[in-house]
Amino acid sequence: MKNENRTQIISRACENFRRFIYRFSRDPLSIVGLVLVILFIILAIFAPLIVPYPKHAEPFVDWSNASLPPSKDHLFGTDNMGRDIFSRTIFALRGALKMAIGVLAIVVPIGTIIGLVAGYYAGAVEMVLMRISDIFLALPSLVLAMAIAAILRPTLFNNMIAVCVSWWPWYARLTYGMVSSYRNETFVQAAQIIGANRWHIIFKEILPNCLSPIFTKMALDVGWVILIGASLSFVGLGEQPPTPALGTMVAEGSRYLPDFWWISVFPAIVIVLLILSFNFLGDGIRDSLSLEEV
Repeated sequence: MKNENRTQIISRACENFRRFIYRFSRDPLSIVGLVLVILFIILAIFAPLIVPYPKHAEPFVDWSNASLPPSKDHLFGTDNMGRDIFSRTIFALRGALKMAIGVLAIVVPIGTIIGLVAGYYAGAVEMVLMRISDIFLALPSLVLAMAIAAILRPTLFNNMIAVCVSWWPWYARLTYGMVSSYRNETFVQAAQIIGANRWHIIFKEILPNCLSPIFTKMALDVGWVILIGASLSFVGLGEQPPTPALGTMVAEGSRYLPDFWWISVFPAIVIVLLILSFNFLGDGIRDSLSLEEV
């Protein structure tokens, strides 16, 4: 009997996955977003093998080739120190993706657990946890991240910490809202009647029903985290030169506008494409999961 139930669960999961893939593939923008995301990830992973001048991502100066416009030798041109902008931009993708992955890997478990506990336990626990999250939500995420980053040393890891402090309440609030509606449902009451402990009910009964909205928000938040990371770099609070960072490259190039426009324009275009690709992917995931729930 257990094997039959397990087979039915696996079969139902496979059918739901096939439906999700079908609905996702019907949206052209979702496919475009997925292709661009995969492309950016491949470029970031294999940057040393792809870029024409990998040494330009390290301390390097070539005054004879400084501020050259885009050409076949330098696809995005060179900056005021003679470094190939295309090579540095591809290497900068690594920092942007590390920022997004690192932040979400920290804030999603923390925010989800806080939301689960606050939503299931009524009374003082719910009051304290949700009021703390409301305090953080009252402050704009970018402003709070900048304030924390300004206190810490300007490194990628410290930027992650700064963004995490400002981002976890969104997942706590999202999970709390869902758990508050689920805790009085029949399946939760049935688990309580048969003697299941509270942690089993929270993590085995309620949490699986919250995963779909959480994963959707994760896909949509990648672009926002990248944007905040680029903003911190733009104001000088991110990774410091000569390490390439997209926001830093835009800030440095802005001093030479409009004469040497390519120094800042191409990194800015990459930031826009990176954010749009994850937004298109997140919208496709959200729409496909919404249709599946209906």
